[in-house]
Amino acid sequence: MIHEVKRIKLPLATDQKRVVIIGGGFAGINIAKSLIKNPSLQIVMLDRHNYHLFQPLLYQVATSGLDPDSIAEPLRNLFSNQKNFFFRLAKAEQIDDKNQIIHTHIGSLNYDYLIIANGAKTNYFGNEDNFKGAFPLKQLHQALALRNHILQCVEEAVLTTNLAKQKACLTFVIVGGGPTGVEVAGAIAELKSNIIPKDYPDLDASLMEIVLVEAGSKVLPALNQKSSERALKYLNKITVNTLLNTPLKSYINDVVTFNNGNTITAKTLIWGAGVTGNIIDGLPQTSIERSRILVDEYSKVIDTENIFAIGDIACMKTEKFPNGHPMVAPVAIQCGRLLGKNIINLLQNKPLKPFYYKNKGAMATIGRNLAVVDLPFKLKIGGSIAWLTWMFIHLISITGFRNKLMVFIHWFWRYLTYDRGNRIIIRNFERKQQAKNLEEAAYDLKEEKEMSIY
Repeated sequence: MIHEVKRIKLPLATDQKRVVIIGGGFAGINIAKSLIKNPSLQIVMLDRHNYHLFQPLLYQVATSGLDPDSIAEPLRNLFSNQKNFFFRLAKAEQIDDKNQIIHTHIGSLNYDYLIIANGAKTNYFGNEDNFKGAFPLKQLHQALALRNHILQCVEEAVLTTNLAKQKACLTFVIVGGGPTGVEVAGAIAELKSNIIPKDYPDLDASLMEIVLVEAGSKVLPALNQKSSERALKYLNKITVNTLLNTPLKSYINDVVTFNNGNTITAKTLIWGAGVTGNIIDGLPQTSIERSRILVDEYSKVIDTENIFAIGDIACMKTEKFPNGHPMVAPVAIQCGRLLGKNIINLLQNKPLKPFYYKNKGAMATIGRNLAVVDLPFKLKIGGSIAWLTWMFIHLISITGFRNKLMVFIHWFWRYLTYDRGNRIIIRNFERKQQAKNLEEAAYDLKEEKEMSIY
């Protein structure tokens, strides 16, 4: 519900141009950093969470590899001591393009420039009702819920003498053969080989089955064919059962049903099959296509004034990318940095620079000493060198020195001891039979307070 008369509290009126940024992800923080030093601007960031999340390592929280606060940094801390930056914990609900107002659940705010960088959400491809029990992996509280659930499944398997029930507790189905699916499968396989035999000597670890399901013909489809084949070989090596060309039909009452009629009983189905944009009401229909916002080469939203969109939510069609750029962090980072420069150019009546994506490569880790990396100039590497490259790139990309240090310590200790030290059930997880499972709960502040460490 929109309350137009209620205004978001900010300092007294200023002659600064106000830039409102919706979203504190990779795109949002990079454009804020590009603008923050300009004294003629007031930067207001809105986000439903008070932290920036390093999503590429979210799966490690879900599989007991990292603490939640190792991959999250408070947004206020990122921009501390910046007098022209303001953060407000708010969910954007509607855009009034004509009057240049953004409406949120805590009030409304005028803007001179609006940057939409609120990212994407889990995409069930119109089949939400068929996958109510699935675990999405886009938010921090979802990773914590999954971690609790995985540990509870193993504890339940220890207690039961029913072999079928034990097998269901120890069967983990991951949907989607992209980086998220492959990395989750590899992390759970490490639990199977290194943790389960040590922590649960009375449990037959061979009963634990990890199934990676991909509707397409290969894993890591964005990578080179050689890297994809190498990744599949690594998955087989760590006993991940990979099913290619296998679309899913449903997941109801712990039963995974495939389109070919086959079924698997599993208490855990992790969804990593795709994402879709978080569309905010108020934009013209001509600017939206397949749940993404259409923008020109300068990131300006089609058929709007002073509204821009960057990151996963934006679709910039080019000759090289006719369906828009890939929904990955490097695109968001590069676009955010350029848009910051372009807004300053607008203020100074200088020409704008179009966006050109510089693809610096792609990578995925499958487990200890196993990774694949595609670098420019057709350089493809795998194995230990690729794994070290993956670790280095992720380590330097994490926001905040403390987080870099904590992740390095965790990884170094894990490499020496084969241990994952975050195997604590913080809060017993109870699956709620609701549409999109945890997706809808993401906006419920009461639920958020209960399930998150923040």
